[in-house]
Amino acid sequence: MKRTVKMLCVTLAMSLSATSAWTAVSSGEAARLKKDLTPFGAIRKGNGKDIPDWTGGLSKAPPEYQRAGQHHPDPFKEDKVLETITAQNFENYDRFLTEGLKALFRTYPTSFKLPIYKTRRSHTAPDWVQENTFKNATRAKLSKDGNGISGAYGGVPFPILHGSNSEQALQAIWNHTTRWRGIYVTRRSSEAAIQRNGSYTLVNSQQEVLWNLYNPKVNEKKLKNILFYYLSFTISPPRLAGGAILVHETLDQVKEARRAWGYNAGQRRVRKSPNLAYDAPISAAENLRTADDTDMYNGAPDRYNWSYSGVREMYIPYNSYVSAQAGLKYSELLGVSHVNPEHTRWEKHRVHVVEANLKEGRRHIYSKRVFYIDEDSWNIALIDQYDGRGDLWRVSMALLKNYYELPGVWTALDVFYDLQARRYHVQGLDTEERSTLVFSEDVPGRRHFSPQSLRRLGKR
Repeated sequence: MKRTVKMLCVTLAMSLSATSAWTAVSSGEAARLKKDLTPFGAIRKGNGKDIPDWTGGLSKAPPEYQRAGQHHPDPFKEDKVLETITAQNFENYDRFLTEGLKALFRTYPTSFKLPIYKTRRSHTAPDWVQENTFKNATRAKLSKDGNGISGAYGGVPFPILHGSNSEQALQAIWNHTTRWRGIYVTRRSSEAAIQRNGSYTLVNSQQEVLWNLYNPKVNEKKLKNILFYYLSFTISPPRLAGGAILVHETLDQVKEARRAWGYNAGQRRVRKSPNLAYDAPISAAENLRTADDTDMYNGAPDRYNWSYSGVREMYIPYNSYVSAQAGLKYSELLGVSHVNPEHTRWEKHRVHVVEANLKEGRRHIYSKRVFYIDEDSWNIALIDQYDGRGDLWRVSMALLKNYYELPGVWTALDVFYDLQARRYHVQGLDTEERSTLVFSEDVPGRRHFSPQSLRRLGKR
């Protein structure tokens, strides 16, 4: 097994090192996306044992799925647990576990478990996204400092990593930031900070996102440095109700900072929020999530030195339909110390490993972060986060699943564990809502994502 993984890493490294990141890959290299690599840059072949070949992913909804916004019936409901990793046996699986998962086993030895299922490489995307990804391979570039990208539109910018080690790391992070998640999406969901005794208060909100990079009304030249528009207003609890936030996310945040506005219901005023970035705390998360923890990672990468460690086989949360079933009570899902393992699904997948170390003289509450990025979809699945002393502090995870109506893999629920405080935060709870994410190609105009709209929505 070790020899197989080593050979995969060597093969991949040889293909990555031939071209500088400032110049996109050649047409000959890009042709691999239609041969030995998937359209998104993953290795098509499995490991010959428990990771299968990629054969096109899951692009068809099961017959029980009848309408947009319906909670997703599990297409793999017949799968059984193959084995369960516990605190008593996790050392037998050491090479397939992140340091964060090992720490969770040690912290919660009687309750934390990983139920392991058959690996299903379910990720795919519409044909036009695949074709744009193919085009991006020969035209997308990092900015000279790596804090932005150019030449990309409508697909993953760097399906074939190339250039220096740090350039490959930045490309992998940009692939996560720009990955396929539809064009326009709306959702009503809750987040909660779970205390040491298991108590929590739900913060319920309505969100809208327009992924401008995939907007059919623009092209690469008309993006105007906008990656996406994000609009959210809080419904409950009463102390936060009526508040709203608007974000214009820029592609290069060093060149042009993220633009953000907040609406305060008590003051009935819209104000700019220039500090909504990096390690700014998120109030609804009770200091368990930073601004750049959202979506596992977002924003400018300029405060860290980045390095790429290659591809590894790891257990990650995948095809997480059980945790997102309609009617599942939050009280059943949210355990005292962690999410109820009975409602999780873990599979072995290949991941890109990227490390970020804080630059000398720069400030952030995390001195180091290690990202584990799903090879097929470019979603960050797991993160280990270290404090200023170099001790493992927090563990973040995205419970991934395929939204077959897109189609494509994205998170069903994001979980942020604080090992020192023994509290955790969850974002994306919607199993008690009438519907889940609703995807649409009916794109609203930019005026919808203006500060004036923020004031109107906040008054609802």
